[in-house]
Amino acid sequence: MSYAADATGLVLASLARLITGAQGHWKGCPPTAQQRIYFANHQSHFDWVLIWAALPRELRVTTRPIAARDYWTSSKLKGWLTAAVFNAVYVSRTRTTPDEDPLEPLVDALAGGYSLVIFPEGTRSNKGEPQAFKAGLYHLAQQFPEVELIPTWIDNVQRVMPKGEVVPVPILCTVTFGEPLKLAPGEDKRAFLDRARQAVLAQRPMTEPA
Repeated sequence: MSYAADATGLVLASLARLITGAQGHWKGCPPTAQQRIYFANHQSHFDWVLIWAALPRELRVTTRPIAARDYWTSSKLKGWLTAAVFNAVYVSRTRTTPDEDPLEPLVDALAGGYSLVIFPEGTRSNKGEPQAFKAGLYHLAQQFPEVELIPTWIDNVQRVMPKGEVVPVPILCTVTFGEPLKLAPGEDKRAFLDRARQAVLAQRPMTEPA
């Protein structure tokens, strides 16, 4: 990472905390340098920025968020921020060829030793609770059983960056990291995905921030 990208990352992390007041609540695990997949509820384009900012600086260096290619490469600034500052993993929201594997960029990142921030719903929701999880998390858990799966709940972020808005609004948010989850031997795909979704919901604060 260049000096400019590193400095920009520090500024953006500080700005995200200033706007949201967010800090990581490590409820079920400590912020250690183990390789992890942080999987979270998805409510806005700001989600992965908030999780990234909630991580200690030494973990941000080795943690790559996934970013929708069509949205985050639609301008030179967004492309530079996601590539140079956040080292994001670009994913396509639609397949360009029938044999395209949408998980390939994530598999490559995990094989390279990076941690990931992913959103198993696959699309943003404004219903309060996560939609049913898609199969990607299950397949990654199968391929990388040594990687810790950390259920993560982002609270209130939909009010910071509502769907369709481009300017964040100062609102208190929280990011809660839960106890690591593992795929059980022989566990059915849907049973695992339902259990993973419940693990994310379990991190939701009992009362919302004011």
